[in-house]
Amino acid sequence: MAPAKKGGEKKGRSAITEVVTREYTNNIHKRIHGVGFKKHAPRALKEIRKFAMKEMGTPDVHIDARLNKAVWARGIRNVPYRIRVRLSRKRNEDEDSPHKLYTLSRRHHLCNASWMRPR
Repeated sequence: MAPAKKGGEKKGRSAITEVVTREYTNNIHKRIHGVGFKKHAPRALKEIRKFAMKEMGTPDVHIDARLNKAVWARGIRNVPYRIRVRLSRKRNEDEDSPHKLYTLSRRHHLCNASWMRPR
């Protein structure tokens, strides 16, 4: 085994503390499979929130109103199969919040995605 290092190496900044924006295509269809019809849209929002927490590493996730409307556009039962989201990790300006960072989930609209085109 290699000897353990001792000494004063400074740690770099953690990747979790960086402010960053990423885009994802979220397959909602597989996440709400087996859920009752009247719970499709609420469960889809919970799954988007859970996905954002996992990918961005922040427990505080804000969902934009446009993303909410995109999920609910066809009603509670007919949620879109896939949705494109833009996740932005931002600094929390609120002093009362226990978390330094939060994630803002926004809808990222694609005009020519192959899976969105009618066949």
